[in-house]
Amino acid sequence: MLHNNAPLAERMRPQNLDQVVGQQHLVGKQGIIRRMMEAGSIPSIILWGPPGVGKTTLANIISKQLNMNFFTLSAISAGVKEVREVIEKAKYSVKTILFIDEIHRFSKSQQDALLGAVEKGTITLIGATTENPSFEVIPALLSRCQVYILKSHTEEELKALLHRALTEDIILSTKEVDIKEFHALFNIAGGDARKLLNLLDLVITNANNVPITDELVMSIAHQKVAMYDKGGEMHYDIISAFIKSIRGSDPNAAIYWLARMIEGGEDLKFIARRLVILASEDIGNANPTALVLANECFQAVNVIGYPEAEIILAQTVAYLAATAKSNASYLAIKKAKALVRQTGDLPVPIALRNAPTKLMKDEGYGKEYKYAHDYENNFVNQEFMPKEISGTTFYEPGKTAREDELRQRLKALWGEKYGY
Repeated sequence: MLHNNAPLAERMRPQNLDQVVGQQHLVGKQGIIRRMMEAGSIPSIILWGPPGVGKTTLANIISKQLNMNFFTLSAISAGVKEVREVIEKAKYSVKTILFIDEIHRFSKSQQDALLGAVEKGTITLIGATTENPSFEVIPALLSRCQVYILKSHTEEELKALLHRALTEDIILSTKEVDIKEFHALFNIAGGDARKLLNLLDLVITNANNVPITDELVMSIAHQKVAMYDKGGEMHYDIISAFIKSIRGSDPNAAIYWLARMIEGGEDLKFIARRLVILASEDIGNANPTALVLANECFQAVNVIGYPEAEIILAQTVAYLAATAKSNASYLAIKKAKALVRQTGDLPVPIALRNAPTKLMKDEGYGKEYKYAHDYENNFVNQEFMPKEISGTTFYEPGKTAREDELRQRLKALWGEKYGY
């Protein structure tokens, strides 16, 4: 039983799946994790999501419901030695879960130490990470785990958490609490349930039984909330300002926010990854060199490390902010995905199908395909879309010099088919 002095977020930690707020795609009636638990077993998994969305809670619930031995390690303090000690203990147990918090901080050698035990089933690994596991978890380990994404809590879910705390917590349920305004609570929490509940506890403790307003929350929170919390609201606010400054072609503001992140101790690889994404999403074919530079920046940051890597980041940020912008490719894939969801699995035109067998050749697969390089200017007008959506335009080049060249070429090739 938790002591009354435990933080509110700890006192309110869900003990079963029915108490979990949010993450219904995983723990709801048809949620994949619930279904696996009802079946009595669970594979090694990696839970990826922002802070305070229930990664540790889910790991605890899984171990309790499946009656499995539970070991937990923090990647910040644990090393290969601690990993091997847990694996050795697991050899003498029927079922063991090893929960590794912030698994993205494990080095390659530390992750390698897990491989054999995960593959043999000696342990069931549950890793928690706030970073994209595709970048931070070695491929061999990633291939042995299922990755599940946890989402930030919505305001509706945060309200449900507040209501539950005020009505069920052993301490708060005895008090009269009047929350007049929610905006500041939600804004500071930033979708983080743990941060919300502990902020609520802090405000109630210091509110002297007065109604809780946005002004009151801000006045109390400003005394306690760190200026830059890598796992909290400020982290997401500053990276948002950083990205928007580059998108808005303001290199001075972008460099300022870069400095704020560096001074705050932000992971330089995290910054570099965001630049690679931005180079495609916000610049794209307006200047294809941007993606090349951003990718080289990411590689250099990994090789050089702090502090010199900040110079490489600054160069890349200045270039990306100053260059031409276009989100045409970003919009194209979004539009195409929406149509795919709407129209389903349309058949591939017969002329474009592969024909590795005689039967397929007899059916005409690939027979009418025209090899572009056999024709003048390496182009021949033929249909590449399913007939149901023929002529649909997904990619519309932006209004930049380089993209206008693409537009003119596409117009010359396709005439009015795609509206270029």
